[in-house]
Amino acid sequence: MAFWWPLLVLAFAYALCRFLLMLIPPNVPSIDVDASDVMDDKNQIPENSFIYIPPRGRTQSDTKVQCYEPATMKYLGYLPALTPDEVRVRVVQARKAQKVWEKSSFKQRRQFLRILLKYIIEHQELICEISSRDTGKTMVDASLGEIMTTCEKITWLLSEGEKWLKPEYRSSGRSMLHKRSRVEFHPLGVIGAIVSWNYPFHNIFNPMLAAVFSGNSVVIKVSEHASWSGCFYFRIIQSALAAVGAPENLVEIITGFAETGEALVSSVDKIIFVGSPGVGRMIMRKASETLIPVTLELGGKDAFIVCDDVDVERVAQIAVRGVLQSSGQNCAGAERFYVHKDIYSSFVSQVAKIIKAVSVGPPLSGRYDMGAICLQEHSERLQSLVNDAIEKGAEIIARGSFGHIGEGAVDQFFPPTVLGNVKHTMKLMQEEAFGPIMPIMKFSTDEEAIKLANDSRYGLGCAVFSGSQRRAREIASQIQCGVVAINDFASTYMCQSLPFGGVKDSGFGRFAGVEGLRACCLVKSVVEDRWWPYIKTKIPKPIQYPISENCFEFQESLVETLYGLNIWDRLRALVNVLKMISEQQNASDNNSSSTRRND
Repeated sequence: MAFWWPLLVLAFAYALCRFLLMLIPPNVPSIDVDASDVMDDKNQIPENSFIYIPPRGRTQSDTKVQCYEPATMKYLGYLPALTPDEVRVRVVQARKAQKVWEKSSFKQRRQFLRILLKYIIEHQELICEISSRDTGKTMVDASLGEIMTTCEKITWLLSEGEKWLKPEYRSSGRSMLHKRSRVEFHPLGVIGAIVSWNYPFHNIFNPMLAAVFSGNSVVIKVSEHASWSGCFYFRIIQSALAAVGAPENLVEIITGFAETGEALVSSVDKIIFVGSPGVGRMIMRKASETLIPVTLELGGKDAFIVCDDVDVERVAQIAVRGVLQSSGQNCAGAERFYVHKDIYSSFVSQVAKIIKAVSVGPPLSGRYDMGAICLQEHSERLQSLVNDAIEKGAEIIARGSFGHIGEGAVDQFFPPTVLGNVKHTMKLMQEEAFGPIMPIMKFSTDEEAIKLANDSRYGLGCAVFSGSQRRAREIASQIQCGVVAINDFASTYMCQSLPFGGVKDSGFGRFAGVEGLRACCLVKSVVEDRWWPYIKTKIPKPIQYPISENCFEFQESLVETLYGLNIWDRLRALVNVLKMISEQQNASDNNSSSTRRND
């Protein structure tokens, strides 16, 4: 016992030292980002506010990306729509910067992340307000979907990123037992990303963080519907990169329309796309010209399954959050609700009560539960989905109320809506709505719920609720989708160690997690001699050129030696292998001796 005491003391001292080191805050410099031109003037009088009139019939040849607030229609300004030649110049600059950055240390990359994290935490309100102004979402929705997810990704990379990018040693198998095998992860070069408008802050930072931490440069085309905020967020990235001495042009943000995106796809070494299936298919066709890898996240029609043994009041609150988050403009939002017939009435009653209390309005002008719809005329499409459902037998159970909405902006809002008696023949149950609509359908058995959930061309995520976790797991395991939350909604994305992506029309490939990080890398397999230079690989005599008469017999015995199922057969085959090698070696020695005598 006395022998272990010194070891225990050393272990305790080591743990104590590590704990004390954790109490010492890291030395992280602050960065100064000019936000004077993007701050909303609260004292601005209505007469001086500029109401933006959206242009009709916009074409790809437009040279400007016009920006405005969806919730107020206030004009924010314009940004250039880059031409294909201008895009290619940006990619060339990023490629030069990447050649320098790939030699950077993980210590330097981690410092870059810490600087970003410090700025985000200290400027949450500013970041959320800019996101709110550009998309119409509430400050709370911005905090949940923009700030928390990004901070979670940064902290995961800080703690585990380097580990998953270091060489990973693998088994060499039986035939290569004398070898050492590993997988190396090298930067691909320039990563291109075309991202959607619904989470303008996180959708920029998500691919940027993975690309830069893995030694790449990245060029990101932001959506024409959220370019104003994207260009401010770019300043944060630029300032943090400058603070760690990173090369200029390592990260580029570009603005424009379809031709801008097409030029990016044809210029980079990998493309990450977040958007619709239709555009995703076009990107795949373009990427096939240069045979670059593609990651596609193309939205979803996520099922929300509620079994009869749940706490209805608790699940109802989660359901409403699932459908109203960012005004329903969420790729992994809950869009199809399947509720067991025994609790259908009580569930509908609970969600109707919540929805009726929800107020909708400009998020920065009052306390509203839900903000605006970002895209022009999208409210009309949402209403058309509701109308189609009603014509086919659905009924409106509840709708939220509008708050004070300024003149000229009413079309940018849509009341949260609950519908019952829905069927899969309705467009609302088949097409991605991307809005605050909750269609609820009954089911009788778990098998029926699974069948209904899988009756969709999408397969991004699902949520399953049951008082029995085993039951919920059994249901979830049979749903055709990429991410699953058990007794919760969208919690998978807050676990940044997990990959994110879908199947079917929801796309393929993964970002986030180990898989997403390594997807930014050239995955290289390496094999070398284990005991070099003391033992060097030699080809056995029987199969050296010119091959011997018994070469195939030798191979048969070698295969059985290595892979035979019976140990005695393997030993017998090993004896044959050694015997043939010995005979071949003796024959070779005799030939050598004969040659020397003749000489």
